[in-house]
Amino acid sequence: MEIPLKYGCGTRVLHIAEDGARITVLAPERATAAGDQATLVRVALGAPIDGPGLGALTSPGSRVAVVTADVTRPCPSARLLPLLLEELTRAGVRDDDITVVFGLGIHRAHTAAEREGLAGPAVFRRVRCIDSDPTDVVSVGTTPRGTPVEVFRPVLAADLRIAVGVIEYHYFAGYSGGVKALVPGVCSERTIQHNHRMMTQPGATTGNLEGNPVRDDIEDAGAMIGVHFILNVVLDEAHRVVAAVAGHPRTAHRAGCAKLDAFGRATLDRPADVVVVSAGGYPKDINLYQAQKALDNARLAVRPGGIVVLIAECAEGLGSGTFEAWMRDPGGPDAILARIRQEFVLGGHKAAAVALAMKRAAIYLVSALPAEQVRAMGFVPFSDPAAAVVAAVQAAGSRPFVVVMPEGGSVLPSVLAPGGAVSA
Repeated sequence: MEIPLKYGCGTRVLHIAEDGARITVLAPERATAAGDQATLVRVALGAPIDGPGLGALTSPGSRVAVVTADVTRPCPSARLLPLLLEELTRAGVRDDDITVVFGLGIHRAHTAAEREGLAGPAVFRRVRCIDSDPTDVVSVGTTPRGTPVEVFRPVLAADLRIAVGVIEYHYFAGYSGGVKALVPGVCSERTIQHNHRMMTQPGATTGNLEGNPVRDDIEDAGAMIGVHFILNVVLDEAHRVVAAVAGHPRTAHRAGCAKLDAFGRATLDRPADVVVVSAGGYPKDINLYQAQKALDNARLAVRPGGIVVLIAECAEGLGSGTFEAWMRDPGGPDAILARIRQEFVLGGHKAAAVALAMKRAAIYLVSALPAEQVRAMGFVPFSDPAAAVVAAVQAAGSRPFVVVMPEGGSVLPSVLAPGGAVSA
């Protein structure tokens, strides 16, 4: 069987011998779009869910902040922003009153070329396009769960705040999208740390919205900031828009999550002996910090004591010095998990998520990272996916069940428990 897997900006073709092995490919089930990508977005903007359209929310003289994703996310901002600006122009908003803000969270700043690439050359020349700054913030209060909400000053200065994003599965916020563009996107490190420390609480799991403390806190913070409108899309494996929603920051987001579920949830009759998972190529595998999300979904599909082969180029390395320091803890996964319960640290939280996967299965990492660095973090290093898969299949024993996830961050697997119930 030949299966193409994204790796950085290219593709690696995986060859798996079917002799004696059962192989299942878990990929998003993409519905045929009802129109071209621009039409889908225009229809969503013209039929907002549970709220007024942009024409009713704006007027000449309104100052508008459009918050969208940074370079580590697959959001097709360069395709979405021109369509959004069409609506704002139609409502009489001047270009001089529009600011596009790339929500960095605590990620690195962009180069000018990266900002232009994210916005698209025409939008970049037309309106102000800036990075958020987690040190230039204003406090708007504290959420019921105790998170201090500190927001990038230019976002708060706007009369209208619009969140743009992609809806994907998220390993503790349930789903990306919605007001998550602003919280944590344009907040201080203190806000992010307080919110993310809830990832260890019950309910903070992939694909869960009800009773999820992280998501609830994000939306409480969003209500305090005042998010007036969202535009969210669901993408296929080629980053094409296959669904779009717009309107109320909560209701429209929930409708978008339902659209993602129609494409992305998958059920297995039993857990796999080996899971081969691609993070999905650039930018999802820009570094190990980002590629971890695919590993978290793969963890749901593998049996205890099995093997996960994670394919992620990591061209920019690990993505966080704190993450690497925690991953190098000589006590291994148990020490990392014990530490995060006592001391929540951003970057350490990613190491804790990896540690959960390592507690369940051995992790073979196919990447461009130095082998010694990979080994020091507890992974088994490979540079060639074929060699990694051969080694994993041999280690799994006779007649292994192999699951391949070409788009690991876009598929949420569940396993049928005895009696037919579904367990994550």
